[in-house]
Amino acid sequence: MSGSLNSNNIENKSNSNNEESDYKDLITRLKEIKSIISLLEKTIFK
Repeated sequence: MSGSLNSNNIENKSNSNNEESDYKDLITRLKEIKSIISLLEKTIFK
């Protein structure tokens, strides 16, 4: 029984690590999009 609990804990930790890295990737992509939009706005309003 404790073996199954340990494997569940490992799976939960890896899932949370995956989610954390997904959020970091998403934030990075959103920052890139923000900078692209800013450049486009500068180009349009020149």
